[in-house]
Amino acid sequence: MIMKFINKIPAGMMVIPLLLGSIINTFFPQITGIGSYTTAIFTNAGAAAVMGAQLFCLGTTLQLRDMPKVLKRGGILLVSKFIIGAAIGIAVGKIFGMDGVFGMTSLAIISAVTNSNGSVYLALMSTYGDESDQASMALLSLNDGPLFTLIALGASGLAQFDPITLLAAVGPILVGMILGNLDRGLADFLAPAGSILIPFVGFTLGSGIDVTNLVKGGPQGIVLGLITVFVGGSFIVFCDRVIGRRPGYAGWAVATTAGNAVAVPAAVALADPSYAPFVSEATVQVAASTVLTAILVPFITGWWAKKYGCPKIPLEGKAQEAKA
Repeated sequence: MIMKFINKIPAGMMVIPLLLGSIINTFFPQITGIGSYTTAIFTNAGAAAVMGAQLFCLGTTLQLRDMPKVLKRGGILLVSKFIIGAAIGIAVGKIFGMDGVFGMTSLAIISAVTNSNGSVYLALMSTYGDESDQASMALLSLNDGPLFTLIALGASGLAQFDPITLLAAVGPILVGMILGNLDRGLADFLAPAGSILIPFVGFTLGSGIDVTNLVKGGPQGIVLGLITVFVGGSFIVFCDRVIGRRPGYAGWAVATTAGNAVAVPAAVALADPSYAPFVSEATVQVAASTVLTAILVPFITGWWAKKYGCPKIPLEGKAQEAKA
């Protein structure tokens, strides 16, 4: 009965645990905060470990011949998300100044729109995509932080990017890929774990979300989230379809705001103190966008994948079913 209910909801295996985790974290955090294994597996403290294990298992399914495909797919998503976020934010800054428009500053807009939630993307690609889609997560990790925001604001000279940070992010998938290429039997054994871990990723992701941030961010935070999803997402999907010749489901999957993006306004202000007066408002608005996009994007991605096709739900299969 539970599985039937979950399967009726787009990306339900991630969305339902995510919503449960966010509700518990917001209203009953003491339930999962009792310590030991319970806290490790049912709170945001375990998110990195669960995602790392998932990336490792998915990496074993990735063959070396697939790498050009990974770089192309991930590159299109990464660049298009940066372009649309930077374009909107810079336009607002040029036209309305640092104060922004309707309470939304260029700092908040660029922080929210250029950063994508890797946890949501990976879970959705495990549900709808293939190994190349999932492996693109390593490349997309570049936009999870202040680097692209600083570049977009013209402060790239102050951004210090540590190569070790990137290596640490892609390490699990690289190790998994090496082992999977050395022994196909190992890949066959570990591959199913990528899907099995989806609800755990969803719950730990939700456990880092405070739904009250939607209220704290005010209407500006909600509008910022809608811009991230529908304006940013539409452009990314357009690039994914026109340039990448893909159905577009992956484009919607990156139309989120990363949880780490909440800290981006403060990081930008450290590099450029002129943004300091706008940090507090930008932070709560970005937090609101993080919550809203994490809820909306799985539903939109699921609907799009079923309508326009994806590796797990090919249109050819639907056509054959209709004929039968």
